[in-house]
Amino acid sequence: MPAENTAPFLDAVARELGEAALDRGEAERSAYGRHTLPGPDLPPPGIIYPGSTEDVQAVVRLANQYRVPLFPISAGWNLGIGSRAAMNAGQVVVALGRRMNKVVEVNDDLSYVVVEPGVSFNTMYDELNRRGSKLMMSPTAGPPDGSVLGNAIDKGGGAGPLASHFDNLCGMEVVLGNGDIIRTGDGGIDADAQPNWHVTKYSFGPALDGIFTQSNYGIVTRAGIWMMQRPPHIRMFFFTFPDDEDLAEIVDLIRPIKAAGVVPTQIRATNDLYLLSSQERHPRYDVATARAALSDGERAELRKKYGIGSWTVSGALYGPNDEALQPALDRLRKHFLASGKATYISHEEAAPRAIFHAAINSNSGRPAGSELAMLKWRPGEGAIWMTPGARLDGKLVNDLQRACRAVAADFGLEYMASFVCGARFARGIHAILYDRNDADETARADRCYRAICEVFLSRGVFVGRAPTLYQDYHQKQRAPEIVNACAAIKRALDPNGIIAPGRYGIS
Repeated sequence: MPAENTAPFLDAVARELGEAALDRGEAERSAYGRHTLPGPDLPPPGIIYPGSTEDVQAVVRLANQYRVPLFPISAGWNLGIGSRAAMNAGQVVVALGRRMNKVVEVNDDLSYVVVEPGVSFNTMYDELNRRGSKLMMSPTAGPPDGSVLGNAIDKGGGAGPLASHFDNLCGMEVVLGNGDIIRTGDGGIDADAQPNWHVTKYSFGPALDGIFTQSNYGIVTRAGIWMMQRPPHIRMFFFTFPDDEDLAEIVDLIRPIKAAGVVPTQIRATNDLYLLSSQERHPRYDVATARAALSDGERAELRKKYGIGSWTVSGALYGPNDEALQPALDRLRKHFLASGKATYISHEEAAPRAIFHAAINSNSGRPAGSELAMLKWRPGEGAIWMTPGARLDGKLVNDLQRACRAVAADFGLEYMASFVCGARFARGIHAILYDRNDADETARADRCYRAICEVFLSRGVFVGRAPTLYQDYHQKQRAPEIVNACAAIKRALDPNGIIAPGRYGIS
C-alpha cells in the first residue's frame, strides 16, 4: 500500500469527522508507538478518534478508497502484548476508546451489560456502583484502565466464575473490512426490535462471533457481556507449597476440586517471583550482576520475607454468609493439607498483606492494578507476556515448568509463571521481564520467549494470546489448512486488506 496515500487519507478523515477526531502531532504519535516488547517503537502516521459506529464505518470506507491500513485498538493497555503500537510502520491507529466509551445498558435482571470499546474495568466498576447494581464483573489483575470489551475480544482472562471473558461475550456490532455493519446472533434479524441480542449466543445460522476474536476481519464497536449477581459473601483461601517441584501435586489436587464444583472461581497456582515481583525490585537491579537471574538462595530469602512458598494456590468461595461457606472451606483444607506440604493462609490473615491484594480484589469484582508493579522488577520496564497453557495433568504441567525454568536461567532471566486452572485446562501466564534499554538483555529476552514457546510446542501445547511482535511467528506454526482458511475469510470480509494487516499472522 503506497505510503504517499496516507496524508491525503488523513486529510479526508479530518474533513469527514472533523479535526478533533484526528491527531498527527509528534508527541501523541510517539506515545501511541511505545510498547514493552524487544523491538523498535512504531509511531503511527496519525491517530483517529471515532465517536460512533458510523464514524468507524466512514473511516473504513475512506481507508479502502485510499488503500491505507488501519490498526484499531480499544484502550491500548495490552502491556506485554503490544500496548497501543500497531503491527507495522505505516498503519494508522484507530483509537476507539477515546470517544466511544459509553456503558450502553446495564440489565440487572438478566445479568448483562452492553459496552463500547472505551469502557474500562474501572469505568465499569464505578458505573455498577453508581447505579447500585446487583451485578459483579470479572476484572483482570492487569491494568484497571484496560478495555472490558478489548480484553474479551483478545481472549483475555480474569477472575471469578466468569473468568473466560470471550465465553461471556454475547452479541456484537462489527464494522467489516469492506465497510458493512453487521450484528451477530439475534442482532442480525431484519427487524426493529432485537430483544434477544445479548441473552442468547446460538441464533439461526453460523455463530460468527468467534471469527472477530484475535483477528483482523472487522472492528467491534459494541458488544453484550454477561455478568453474575454479586454474592452476599466472598471468602478467599490461600495455600502455599515450599518447592518448585510441588506443582505436579498442586495441579492434581486442583483437578478433582474443580471437577466437583467445590470452588466457583478459577484456582490459580502462582510461583514465587511472579507473585512477589509486584512488591520488590530485583535485589541487584542497580549493579552489573543484576544481569544474572536470582539464585535459589536469593529466591528463598525473598519467600521468607513475604511468608510464601515456591507456589501459592488461591481461589474464592461465594455464598450467603460465612457459616454457609464453612463446610466447603473445611473440605478444601482437608484436601490440600493432606499432602503434608501445604500451609493454609486464611482470608483474615491474607487481607492485611499487600502481596495477596490482587487476588482478593479481582475475585471480589474490583479492578486491581497492583500486579502491574512487577514491570519495575528490572530497570527499563521491558515485558513480554506469553500464555501457553496445558491440560490439567500434574506431570505434564510440572515437566513444562521445569523445562521453562531452565530456559529462563540459560538466558539470565527469572522464571515467572502463574497457572489459572479450571476443571480441564491450566491457562498459563508467563512473564519475561527485562531491561529494554539494554540491547544484550533485550536480545536475550527475545530468544528466551521463542525458546520457551518451542518447549511448549514440542509437547503439542500452543499459545493463547500472543504479543504483536510474535503473531506471525506463531501463525507459521499452525497447519497450512487453517492458515489458508484464515486468509480466505480475510479476502472475503476485507478484500483490500485494510484492517490491521498481519495481526495474528493474517494478511
